[in-house]
Formats: sequence, structure tokens, C-alpha cells
Amino acid sequence: MASDQQTPVLDLTMDPADLTAALVDVESVSDHEGPLADAVEAALRELPHLTVHRDGDTVVARTELGRDERVILAGHLDTVPLPTVEGALGAVPSVRRREGDRDVIYGRGTTDMKGGVAVQLALVQQLREPNRDVTYVFYDHEEVSSDASGLGRVMRNGPELLEADFAVLLEPTNGTVEGGCNGTMRFRITTHGKASHSGRAWIGDNAIHKQAELLERLARYEPRTVTVEGLDYREGLNAIRIGGGVAGNVIPDTAWVEVNYRFAPDKTLQQAQQHVREVFEGYEIEWQDLSPAARPGLDRPAAAQFVAAVGQEPMPKYGWTDVARFSEAGVPAVNFGPGDALLAHTDDEHVVDDAVRACHRALSQWLS
Repeated sequence: MASDQQTPVLDLTMDPADLTAALVDVESVSDHEGPLADAVEAALRELPHLTVHRDGDTVVARTELGRDERVILAGHLDTVPLPTVEGALGAVPSVRRREGDRDVIYGRGTTDMKGGVAVQLALVQQLREPNRDVTYVFYDHEEVSSDASGLGRVMRNGPELLEADFAVLLEPTNGTVEGGCNGTMRFRITTHGKASHSGRAWIGDNAIHKQAELLERLARYEPRTVTVEGLDYREGLNAIRIGGGVAGNVIPDTAWVEVNYRFAPDKTLQQAQQHVREVFEGYEIEWQDLSPAARPGLDRPAAAQFVAAVGQEPMPKYGWTDVARFSEAGVPAVNFGPGDALLAHTDDEHVVDDAVRACHRALSQWLS
């Protein structure tokens, strides 16, 4: 769905850091990715070695060289909303600064994740005959609810476009390979009692008090560290919200606690749910959000060669990213991109020029 606005022009021959700044200058807050998607599509259609597909504001470009392996390089075009703090550097357009011995780009999306998208676009231009067939995915709606994801939409509408042996998601990792990701789920457990006036509490049955045993189970719980393909994933089971009560003089008849379970990729979503049921046996569980984990796939030849090209010891990904979508589709995936993930969504979001270039060099070496 192309935008009605004038399409910005992207020069893919630019230095990857300069290209990052150019991408930041095109505002693309979720729901408004159209102009940037138009610009990416227009630039890719100028390259004869690619076949280009458009689905909404997601653009997929593929080489068709008949190589023995196919890999995916994926990145999202959207950003979170712009800072509300007046004068914040992490806004649009970008700001370039010299800080000590390094050049830094400030602006919304520099870290999450237009630096990674710039690397993808520079590689598209540079690698006319890569040693593996490459599918480049530039997708919309990553920063909002998962059911709106452009990547998920392409997986439903054109799954053949995303068939591959391995995938790299260019999320910010400070230039370190982060394999797979933990899964995550949220659920609510409600306890029930009987309301009464607090002056006659013996008539009622306090639902909040009934949360005590449940909270004690959480407090006693010892999360595991699970080794998967050589990476140690730390799990976690934690209460994240709690509520109950209606007034200062009423014994509450309902109370609830919301729990988040982060689970290692040795378990399927169904196995993780079964573990939760065992921990909270006797309670009714209301599932609210379910996202599977992703195995890193570091045992694949393409992955091993990629890790060697990066030259750093891989790390596990404790948070959830779209590598889980690839893993669920049978494509092992890792996270690898420029920038510090802790700067994502901040009012001073920024990325160092040389970090973008280093990421580009590593991927170029792997695919050349």
C-alpha cells in the first residue's frame, strides 16, 4: 500500500553510517511507514539482480542465483513515537556529532533499528553475486501489537518468500551474535472469596489473603539456567501486576496477580504452559500473551561460518524478538546488529558510525 506522500530518494551507494542518517530523516513511526517503504521499494527495483515483492508496507527482495543455501537478512522500518521532550536529540531529523574519537548519529531509530536497515540496504547494493542466495526483508509494524506485524503478515500471505536455511535479524546487539531468544508468556490467576463489610470480616472470605499461597510459590520458585546449543539462557517467573479490592471498608471477593514467564528455547510453547500448570496446580490460569522461544541454530553450517566471520563469542538473547517467528517457521535465526539495545526508545537514542560500518563488514565478509 504505497503512500500518497512524495517518495524520498535513497542512495544505496552511500557509506552505511550516512545511509543510517538518511533513513532516520524519513519519519516512520508505526502506522506511518509508507514513505520509507516506498523509498526502499523504489531503490530496490533499480537493482536488476533482485526480484522485489511488496505486501502492505513490507518489502521483500530476493536474489535468485541457485545457490545451495539461502539466508534471510531482516529488519523493521518502523520506530516508536518521537520523543516528547523539547530539544531531544533522539528525534527526527538526525543529528551528527563528534564525541571524543568517534562520530555519533542521534535520532529516532538510529539504534532500533535503522542502523541495521542501512546495513541491509548497503549489502543489497554491494553484493550482486553473494555466496548464498539472500532474501532481504524490510517490514512494518514491529513496534506495536504482534498481530499487526508485517513480518507475520508475509508469513501468512506468502510463506514461500521466507523459506531459508538461516536468518539474521539486525536488531541492536552491540555487534555481538545473540542466538535465538527466550520465549515469553503472561497469564493471570484470580482468587475468589466473599464480600462483606470489613467491620464484620468474619462473615466474608478475603480473596486477597488467598493470594498469599500463590505469591509464596512465586517467591520459592528457583528459575533455571538452561544450556541450548552452547548458550546459557536464564529463565524467570515473576509477578508483574497485582490487584483487588473495591473500597476501604469492604472485604474483597476477588483478587488477581499477573505473572510473566520467560522460558528457554529447550521448550515448546505447549511445554512451557504445562510447566506453569504444574507450578500453579490447583489454580485456574487465564492466558493473556503467548510467544514461543527460538533456538539459535548455531549448529547449522551457515551459522557457524557467520559466527566465525563476526569473530566474537555468541551470546544468548534473553528478551523476545522476531527470531521466534522465523524459528517457528522452521528457520533458525540469530540477532546481530549495530547499536546498544539499552538506548532503544530513549530520548537520546544514538549509534556510533563505526558500529554500523563494523556490522556491515562482518556481514559482507560472510556473504562474499
